[in-house]
Amino acid sequence: MTPALTQEGIWTHQRILDELPPESRVELIDNELYELPMPTYLHQIASGNLYLAFITFLRLHKLGYVFTAPLPVVLEGTRVVEPDLFVIAQGRLDVDQKYLCGAPDLVVEIISPSSVVRDTVIKKDLYETHGVREYWLIDPTHRVIEVFVLENGRYRLDNYALARGPVRSVILPGFEVQTETVFEV
Repeated sequence: MTPALTQEGIWTHQRILDELPPESRVELIDNELYELPMPTYLHQIASGNLYLAFITFLRLHKLGYVFTAPLPVVLEGTRVVEPDLFVIAQGRLDVDQKYLCGAPDLVVEIISPSSVVRDTVIKKDLYETHGVREYWLIDPTHRVIEVFVLENGRYRLDNYALARGPVRSVILPGFEVQTETVFEV
């Protein structure tokens, strides 16, 4: 960890912008800074394939926009995350903002060995608290996709696939992707 990441005091999104080098890739959750790992080729394959599926569907149906890291999402001043992919519904995008402020409609996190707890527990709880309507967890090592849907303020596992078969979105009716396609090299 760099010295700048161990300074005392309360971290905010503005403080990150003011004090850390612009190329810093960090997330801020409850005054703790997390350096983001460099993506592996398995991560990039899954991310690219899923991005292609989302953007094709969203453009065809004019339902919204998909974004990829690096792009900070400011959930609130002291909670800043950088999802691997996220979807904003049509009509919710404020193009005058430099960063997304508020919860995306759908978030995808691709698990790396160093981010298992952060993605499956810490960020899952954070997205649930902030009202992200759908949360996808992708595990490229084990070829697993889990889709969680926000229901009565809590996530429930809606559907999943292990190595093969479809997974589908609830908030994007008609969107479905084959697990084999996501992990296809």
